[in-house]
Amino acid sequence: MLVVENITKKFPGVTALDNVSMEIEAGKVTALIGENGAGKSTLMKILSGVYHDFDGRIFFKNQQVKFSNPKEAQEKGIAIIHQELNLIPYLTVSENIFLGREIISKWGMLDKKAMRLKTNSLLQKLKLDIDPGVFVSELKVGQQQVVEIAKALLVESDVIIMDEPTSAISEAEVEVLSGIINDLKGEGRAIVYISHKLDELFRIADRYIVLRDGKMIEAGDMKGITHDAIVQKMVGREISIMQKAGVGDTNIELLKVENLCLKHPEKLNEDLVHTISFRVNRHEIVGIFGLMGAGRTELLECIFGLHPKRTSGEVVVEGKRLKSKTPAEAMRAGLAFVPEDRKKDGLIAGLSVKANISLTTLNEIEEAGILNNRREGVLAKKYIDDLQIKTSSEKQLAGNLSGGNQQKIVLAKWLATKPKVLMLDEPTRGIDINAKNEIYKLIVKLAEEGLGIIMVSSELPEILAISDRVLVMCEGSLTAAYSIAEATESKILNAAISKIK
Repeated sequence: MLVVENITKKFPGVTALDNVSMEIEAGKVTALIGENGAGKSTLMKILSGVYHDFDGRIFFKNQQVKFSNPKEAQEKGIAIIHQELNLIPYLTVSENIFLGREIISKWGMLDKKAMRLKTNSLLQKLKLDIDPGVFVSELKVGQQQVVEIAKALLVESDVIIMDEPTSAISEAEVEVLSGIINDLKGEGRAIVYISHKLDELFRIADRYIVLRDGKMIEAGDMKGITHDAIVQKMVGREISIMQKAGVGDTNIELLKVENLCLKHPEKLNEDLVHTISFRVNRHEIVGIFGLMGAGRTELLECIFGLHPKRTSGEVVVEGKRLKSKTPAEAMRAGLAFVPEDRKKDGLIAGLSVKANISLTTLNEIEEAGILNNRREGVLAKKYIDDLQIKTSSEKQLAGNLSGGNQQKIVLAKWLATKPKVLMLDEPTRGIDINAKNEIYKLIVKLAEEGLGIIMVSSELPEILAISDRVLVMCEGSLTAAYSIAEATESKILNAAISKIK
């Protein structure tokens, strides 16, 4: 269906792809595997017309093609679901799905009813129960991911590229997507599937292609290959997931949350977060698990003061109660919050690595009202080295780095504030197994140095690997709390689907 020959793509100071060749077969799912920065997303952007300045050749259905933009690729029959969401927040779900391919009535007007009906049909197929007329800005990241999938399904594409399509959706939605992929395979479509969740790839994929440092390492059938062999090919060496050794000190309380509630912005009699109380101690990692819509993100946002007018309850840091519950007060008290959506809330892609890292500490690096370039450079170099951020220089634009390195920049920005309590919302979303291990080690190291850490994750193995305690949420309420010694996957999952009566 699709043949790539000797593709090379360079960015300033970085060779993203180096002489890559591969084949994508019809009626099969091909897993594209590699660490962050291996070149996977760059290659897919070339195939889908996002990047058109490259060396090499592409053959689609035995004809050489070169797309100057994504619309050309779509019209030929190649669609992409991007890892970084490409939705317009202030358009509705229906408007986003039909953007650039609107249905026009015989009078030359937009046929909004037809588009709404088709959108509703697509969303039902994906089992996403939302109004097609709601603005995308009002959806959570996981829901937006499903809308991206619906966009790709609208076009009758022969090749569908899925770049981390399940990074922010629940297990139930993953099962729905698996069924859709099987249907597409049966229709003879070719699926290119990028995911760092290797267990998922063994369930879904027929073939694999491994990229490492911008080069094609190996291709073959998934049947007969092992998990460890795939990982070794990805990183060029053996690697094992770390486990946290000890349990944090439970004597010194850093954060206490009491009866925290968050009112629904429209439904006045409904709470998004309902009467939650817990504590975080020095040296302790508290994992929070819940399915999509459980209220995990909203809980962290409340603690950090993002919804002061709708929040009630108490947040106490080192014995001092936060009065105004605003982000400025939270930062002064020693709280830091790494958000789930790094592109929207964590990073300014058009600024340099150095500028992004220094954003939270401008008061400390300015001199007489002017930014001190030397201090800013020293700060950036420290975190580039400490977090092993792969960049050609501190002046490189953050938007040009891989997803994993962008996430490290967001972490660096908040670590620069020297927080007492670090709140992490899905800190390893869209990150490969090696980069995950680096972030796990960093989180454990920070806890050992005395920080209290709250980590929200939808990946149970991650929660169980490095947490000291696990809190479970369902529909805005805290349904269970376990020490790591008593926590099991079945207990946690049961609590995650059990609403308090």
